[in-house]
Amino acid sequence: MSDEALLRYSRQIMLEAIDIEGQERLLASHALVVGAGGLGSPVALYLAAAGVGRLSIADADTVELSNLQRQIAHGMADLGHSKAASAREAAQELNPGCRIEALTQHLDGEAMEAAVADADLVLDCTDRFSSRYAINAACRRAGVPLVSGAAIRFSGQLAVFDPRDPDCPCYACLYPPDDLGDEALSCAESGVVAPLVGLIGCFQALEAVKLLSGAGTPHRGLSTFDGLHGQWRHFQVPRDPACVVCGNAGKADG
Repeated sequence: MSDEALLRYSRQIMLEAIDIEGQERLLASHALVVGAGGLGSPVALYLAAAGVGRLSIADADTVELSNLQRQIAHGMADLGHSKAASAREAAQELNPGCRIEALTQHLDGEAMEAAVADADLVLDCTDRFSSRYAINAACRRAGVPLVSGAAIRFSGQLAVFDPRDPDCPCYACLYPPDDLGDEALSCAESGVVAPLVGLIGCFQALEAVKLLSGAGTPHRGLSTFDGLHGQWRHFQVPRDPACVVCGNAGKADG
């Protein structure tokens, strides 16, 4: 690690749980951020600032005026431009030493499988159930940890799904596909208060730094936040033996 890097990351290196070894693991890691909106903005910025060596930011949308209320990686000059490219530029400005790529096409099928398999960690910052299910399934097949966040109105949630842990559930254990309509909620239809996405996105970035550096203990279960009353709640989430993705049903179908 260079003298410049030692100075840049000194406040993290002095943490016993990270130290030089953990920072070097961050610098050697690759995180895939799917979604460069309200959640993906703070995720991309904080992971770049923290020294994650390689970031892939995937988003097929363009920046609109209504996004600027909460999607802090973008500004007025980015209107009409690719969200992935805009977020890449903002994160690159924070840390020129981070290798950052913008994936401007919708990730699906083989493209999703390849992008997930190439990463050490995936952060789901999308707002559609169809995308969340596809990301979850790809992560299970590739054995790549997934940090999932969601925010709507005044409510947010976070969960970490790690296929390397045989007892860890997956997103489909938490939300079985048959139980939910595909596009049940999105910010465009339901609204969201601006700082909430920052709070949940920062929580996602923290869990990513822990997983990639080896610091602390990964989050388990489901954490939810009620922004109107300032209350956190935590729920245990068992693995579902009948899950269509990671359970016996999924194995039989595979």
